[in-house]
Amino acid sequence: MQNWKDIEFWLATSIIFATIAVAIIVYLRMFNLNFSVGPFRLTHWFTWIGTLFIAIYTPIYHYAKQKYPTNYKPLLRIHVFGNLLSFMLITAHFAQQMSRSTLPDLGTGLVLYIVMPTLVLTGYLQRFRVLKSMKPQTSRFLHVALAFTFYITIVVHILHGLGIT
Repeated sequence: MQNWKDIEFWLATSIIFATIAVAIIVYLRMFNLNFSVGPFRLTHWFTWIGTLFIAIYTPIYHYAKQKYPTNYKPLLRIHVFGNLLSFMLITAHFAQQMSRSTLPDLGTGLVLYIVMPTLVLTGYLQRFRVLKSMKPQTSRFLHVALAFTFYITIVVHILHGLGIT
């Protein structure tokens, strides 16, 4: 397997394991992130920063990789590692929400959080071709479909949060 020698593979894998560790630490309240920064809790800022990066950079990446194919590698690196770090921020928020004594309304937030690790998984499989038996077209189709699901669900989630839906 060629990935064993690839530094990007190991860095991405490390970020995924670090995200799992963050989720456990936050969920078990070993590190308190439950405080306000301005009008909102710190983890809300985390999730907004992570979500905004994903929501803004993903279409930029898609456009730029076609418009500037010679810059494909740096664009891909920003996409992969920016989204992995964004996923870590979003995971910290989700873990903090799930550790509350009274559970929040899970609705669209739960759907979003199911979509996010699935997006990470399909992106990871696509980028590093971990499953040789899976055709690249299959992982690409799933990844793109999940990205559309992310965009639709985030709009509904925001509307729900604003009390519109």
